[in-house]
Order: sequence, then C-alpha cells, then structure tokens
Amino acid sequence: QVRLVASEGGLVQAGGSLRLSCTAFGGTASGYAMGWFRQAPGKGREFVASISYSGGRSYYADSLKGRFTISRESTSNTAFLQMNNLKAEDTAVYYCAADVRDASWFRNGEVNYWGQGTQVTVSS
Repeated sequence: QVRLVASEGGLVQAGGSLRLSCTAFGGTASGYAMGWFRQAPGKGREFVASISYSGGRSYYADSLKGRFTISRESTSNTAFLQMNNLKAEDTAVYYCAADVRDASWFRNGEVNYWGQGTQVTVSS
C-alpha cells in the first residue's frame, strides 16, 4: 500500500511563506498524481492543488491561484506546495493526497490515498 509522509507545517505570520513537502512510499511503480487538501476549523475539507505524475499539469483552487504553487520533479514521488503571502484564512490542517488516476480527479475530492494532516497556522 501507499504511505504518504508530509513535512511538518508550522506557525507563520501573515504575509509570510511556507513550503510543504510530501513523499509517497510503496505502491505501484507507475507513479501517482499528488495533491493537497485542507480543512479549516469548523469547515469541510477543500481542494488546494494537484499535479500530474510528470509534473506537466497542475490544478488549483481558484481562490488560491497566484499565491500557492505545487511542484514536483518529473516522475518523482515527492511533491511540494509553496505557499506565499499567507493569510489568516489559510490556517488549516493540510493533507497530502495521491492517486494513480489523473490529477484532475482531485478537484472532486476523489482520491484514494491520504497522508497525515499537518497543521499550518497563520497569525494575523
């Protein structure tokens, strides 16, 4: 089975930046699309970003475009989420996710593999 290991989040001031990483271990050799979701206190889980296995295609929540960037080295099972100009409303538990299907599936929340959540807190 696949195991997703994400880096620790942290506490950052508003306007600051933070980079998360996530590595997929095990599973199929054909590789995974990877992505991130988040869940803020009292809210449901929402899609953040996803990226194809090749790294050639990425998808973002409309509200986060321009501030968040997802990346990976081609065919690597480690993905990164660079978060810039962070705002208090970005405070949430961030979840890494992976799937053998296309990265576009992540937008529907349809993902088979989940990592442990990591807390990101933005102080205003």
